[in-house]
Amino acid sequence: MSTISALEALKDTHRKTWASGDYPSIAELVTDVGASVAREAGVRAGSEVLDVAAGTGNAAIPAALAGAQVIASDLTPELFVAGRRRAAEAGVAIEWITADAEDLPFEDARFDTVLSSLGVQFAPRHEVVADELVRVCRPGGTIVLGNWAADGYIGRFWSTMGPYLPAPPTFASPPPGWGRVEHVEALFADHPVELTFTREAVRFEDASAEAFLDMFADRYGPLLQARAKLSQDGRWNALRDDLIALGTEMNIATDGTFAVGSDYLVIVAHKAA
Repeated sequence: MSTISALEALKDTHRKTWASGDYPSIAELVTDVGASVAREAGVRAGSEVLDVAAGTGNAAIPAALAGAQVIASDLTPELFVAGRRRAAEAGVAIEWITADAEDLPFEDARFDTVLSSLGVQFAPRHEVVADELVRVCRPGGTIVLGNWAADGYIGRFWSTMGPYLPAPPTFASPPPGWGRVEHVEALFADHPVELTFTREAVRFEDASAEAFLDMFADRYGPLLQARAKLSQDGRWNALRDDLIALGTEMNIATDGTFAVGSDYLVIVAHKAA
């Protein structure tokens, strides 16, 4: 299979994965990340904003509430159903466009602000994504990303899953990379941007680590698909045990329940004027 064909096949798999399960309910658990991204961007009324890999609009909706003209783009348009409902409930108008983060269908320097909340890190070619984010941002504009920190709970969750899954193609980079400062610095090294980084966290809670993991496996597309594949060869229980062990290790609840803070990296890139 050629690299182009393999890339197209991988992206089709990604789209189907994120469309499976019930990602909108998972997105409701991490709305604080989108709010943080929009806040750090200092979105202004009347500005033009693009939310890349927008999902159900966790960054797009706060940006629209600030008075911006917002386009929300995502490879998985199935998520727009929940996004449109959430936008309507918030009383804002957002344009929803199916688009690949690695090939954004917008002219150069189109947007004052480019955002992504827990989205772009799952596109396979990190360098291509970085190029596109900078390309569509106007000189003097701002790019703000919220990505799971590689050493945080969800970052370690993905790293735990990795050995159980097929190795990614050579052209693809693993998602936790976007949660490492040095990796992000390398991605933007050849671009006219000034980077700053902060760390924040969201809190997940449930009756137990087991209950949280099983809920995630039912609703979170990547884990749901992993469970389906690994159940065929008897390896699901091993991964489940490893993920429960991770949750138990990081559990900060003191009352016998489950609570964990999952760090995410907020990346602000100011593009030179």
